[in-house]
Amino acid sequence: MSHTIDTGNDRRSVAAGSASQSRLLWLDIARSVALLGMVVFHFTRDLESFGLIASGTTLTGGWATFARLVAGSFLFLSGVSFVLAHRGGFRTRAWARRFVIICGAAGLVTVATLAVFPTRFIYFGILHAIAAASLIGLLFLHFPAMAALFTGLAILAIDRFVGPGMSESQWLVWTGLSVAARPSLDFIPLVPWLAPFLFGMALARLLPSETFRPSWSTKPWLGIATWPGQHSLLVYLLHQPILLGLVWVFAQILK
Repeated sequence: MSHTIDTGNDRRSVAAGSASQSRLLWLDIARSVALLGMVVFHFTRDLESFGLIASGTTLTGGWATFARLVAGSFLFLSGVSFVLAHRGGFRTRAWARRFVIICGAAGLVTVATLAVFPTRFIYFGILHAIAAASLIGLLFLHFPAMAALFTGLAILAIDRFVGPGMSESQWLVWTGLSVAARPSLDFIPLVPWLAPFLFGMALARLLPSETFRPSWSTKPWLGIATWPGQHSLLVYLLHQPILLGLVWVFAQILK
């Protein structure tokens, strides 16, 4: 007689397998690439902060463009994911849970940077922007894809032809329309950064359903490549303390 023992590990393995097979391989890889770009940029900025490379390196030229591409890719992919999460209908509990987690993580970043970099702390960075976009994005779930597309284009036009200067209020800094913005390690105001989020929403609504069928691979290298994309918030929160520690150690060795 054979016996089947149902252990907690067995249940977790089955659940993990089911979760993996319900994911989109290309989306996880895209997130991993965006995270790699973020790590490369922040590592370079950390080298600059410790005086290991020329001051201002990451603020101009190709590095400045690279930073904007990385930030835009995060918001774009967030817009795509936002639509996919509610493709079968708005899931109130799932949205609220995600929103609270992102807001909590954004608050943690603000508190941590305020303690370490009080003159350049992050008061509206990438996580704050994603949280705000997730709230605004609720409106566009109920409108055609073109509404998100044209609103995104309008936001880019406002940024290009109006930009900061419509207000001098510090309370409106997060909109991107105020000249009162103070220095920050990461500043991602809604104008223009809401635009890529809306473009991601529009694309997810316009692409055929076949594009979003779950795909999964058992190849080990793909598992490694997609792991960061499957744990993007964790990677975002942990990568900079690790990088700063490594660069600090390297700087001490060079002294």
